[in-house]
Amino acid sequence: MAAGLLVDEDPERAYTHAAYARRKASRVPGVREASGVAAYTVGKWQEALSDLRAARRMSGRDNFLAIMADCERGLGRPERALEITGDPAAEQLDAAERIELRIVAAGARRDMGDTKAALAELQVPELKERRARPWIARLFYAYADVLEELGRVEDAREYFSRASAVDTDGVTDADERLAVLEGVELVDVDLEDGIVWTDAEEQDFSEPEDEPEAAPAAPARDVRAREDEVGPDEGDGPGVEDGFGDGAEDEDRAGDTAVRSDAGGRADDADEVRDDAVKRDADGGERG
Repeated sequence: MAAGLLVDEDPERAYTHAAYARRKASRVPGVREASGVAAYTVGKWQEALSDLRAARRMSGRDNFLAIMADCERGLGRPERALEITGDPAAEQLDAAERIELRIVAAGARRDMGDTKAALAELQVPELKERRARPWIARLFYAYADVLEELGRVEDAREYFSRASAVDTDGVTDADERLAVLEGVELVDVDLEDGIVWTDAEEQDFSEPEDEPEAAPAAPARDVRAREDEVGPDEGDGPGVEDGFGDGAEDEDRAGDTAVRSDAGGRADDADEVRDDAVKRDADGGERG
């Protein structure tokens, strides 16, 4: 029971449970079936084949023929796989199991290098089916895969598209294979709106960078102050250190010069007045 619940989510853990059950009840057909399927999911082909053969002998059921044939392929024995797929008991299987056998048979033919024979294995009446069923999706997908290998790209595109349309359980990667043939990239899958595609060559998924906002123009009265901070460009006139101050400083220096000149002029005049008085006193003394 535990192996059956875990086989899809955690195959390794399912195999561990199945192997334990097999050691405890190896003569129970259901246990051997579960053990064989669990071994198959983790790639233990020979162990899976042994368990499923034992389960078939004990139960008389043939519904695991496709897995048994695929185990032979895994062991590198495609001829034995074809022997199993040609078993007369396969005629009594339901449609899903018969289609799985055809898919395995086609794979065995491809293993042997006979792609045209593989295509013939898949040319069954169910290729006209349009209902959404997992085994129909797998049939369309396998048929499209062989068509693509044969170079029949347009036919392959059609059947990959059919597989995508009926694959409601996601058992194939038909969407991705179809995208490669169409030259587009699968962006997202929305349950309500369906598949969203984009042209892989033209679409740019990088986020646009925000353009920097233009700095506001500086007021005219601040231009001179900004020049004082950063200095003039090369080739322009001298900077602040070279005597290029503002007008107020120039006016102050001019005023200081004028004051010094006026003071000097007045001092010279006073000296001349004192010299004249001394001369007059001297002349008067001589005359007396």
